[in-house]
Amino acid sequence: MSALTSLETAAVSQAASASHAGALRGAPREVLSFKLGAEEYGIDILKVQEIRGYEPPTRIANVPAFMKGVVNLRGVIVPIVDMRMHFMLDDVKYDAFTVVIILNLAGRTVGIVVDSVSDVLDLRPDQIKPAPEFNGSVATTHIVGLGTVKTGDDERMLILLEIEQMMASADMGLMDNHSH
Repeated sequence: MSALTSLETAAVSQAASASHAGALRGAPREVLSFKLGAEEYGIDILKVQEIRGYEPPTRIANVPAFMKGVVNLRGVIVPIVDMRMHFMLDDVKYDAFTVVIILNLAGRTVGIVVDSVSDVLDLRPDQIKPAPEFNGSVATTHIVGLGTVKTGDDERMLILLEIEQMMASADMGLMDNHSH
């Protein structure tokens, strides 16, 4: 698993550099895609610091269940959020595919637990549709849009998240509201 994680981390680092250069030219948006249950999500590659295999964090008392605890990452204490529990998905299990995506958000390091990491994808503006509106009954404030990825004859949809805004939300309690 560590060799795979090293390869994935190298790919993310390389893609993040390319994405930053591409953003300056108005190129396609690069996203890291990952699975949570049956759905596939995408986040801005520039927010990703590294991808690590899951290791049980140190539990902290009196935090929501989705806040798994903290890990020491090269001297930095990193809070770990299980996105599957935060999204109230059934069948949350930890296996060889479970990974932690380490994010750098507004100068703060946070880890999110996901079922698996899929790809680094280039999404052109015509592949991204606006997030649907649900009469205010469903909070979609953290959804940037829906991306469509075509692979051969198959087409899959990515739910694109504004991960920094999500992690800064009051229910997470991870970041100061004035940190971004």
